[in-house]
Amino acid sequence: MTPASGENDGVLVGVLSGGEPQRSAVVRDNLLDALRSGAAQDPGRGYGQESGGAGRPEAGVALVGGGPGDAELITVRGRRLLARADVVVVDRLAPRELLDELPPHVEVIDAAKIPYGRAASQDVINSALIDKAKAGKFVVRLKGGDPYVFGRGFEELLACVEAGVKVTVVPGITSAFAVPALADVPVTHRGVTHEVVVVSGHVGPDHEASLVDWDALGRLRGTIVLMMGVERIDRFAEALMSAGRPADTPVAMIQDGSMATQKVLRSTLKEVGVDAAREGIRPPAVTVIGPVVGLLDGA
Repeated sequence: MTPASGENDGVLVGVLSGGEPQRSAVVRDNLLDALRSGAAQDPGRGYGQESGGAGRPEAGVALVGGGPGDAELITVRGRRLLARADVVVVDRLAPRELLDELPPHVEVIDAAKIPYGRAASQDVINSALIDKAKAGKFVVRLKGGDPYVFGRGFEELLACVEAGVKVTVVPGITSAFAVPALADVPVTHRGVTHEVVVVSGHVGPDHEASLVDWDALGRLRGTIVLMMGVERIDRFAEALMSAGRPADTPVAMIQDGSMATQKVLRSTLKEVGVDAAREGIRPPAVTVIGPVVGLLDGA
């Protein structure tokens, strides 16, 4: 019998299943996918410029975007580097089930539980990345979404560069666009919107630290994607309506996007504050405001 065979990075895989060639082919494909993604360990594998010999990346830091939450939505490169980590510094919203696949020697640092509280946590995270890398470790900073979309990824890169630590950036699928898509809400649609604005809602529209021009946003007709805005959704809605957005503008709030617990609320700017409170919408959630939200209703 002839095995179903395939090759990946110098490793030849052959599968025999007792005369069932289709089964052999499926198993071969799954094995090759696991090798390519890093789900299957290959200690002899190299990474080109990332290789430190014997298939192990050089000491340094990789900022890896884990995607919107579902472990299958991390990039192939991100998963590959995660499988090579000596240390993983992980965020609360990263795909944490991937940690179960790590070898037992890997040190996992939970960024949500680092001492000294959240106010000082970013400095402590930066120090952890730098100290571990300077100790000769390959450190993966596993973050939710994309590291550069309200993820403080560039702050961490600047800290590492200033300390002389090599950094690799692996973009992730941002929840700002992926989560609406999974809830049947396109952030753009031909003939409906020509702009998308992604806005941080970590401070209210009237807060002195806010850098958002809410009056300008209220005059736009396109899509607004609001991140971290659940607790103040009524105030954001009021600010947009005061600036000219119609009260009947469709709104969708998607909680736990991409996860088995995903929950979708459809409302309007006028009613979204009351509706979100009634339905118990909690972070993390992505809010989409604009006519694209109503497209499915009109299909």
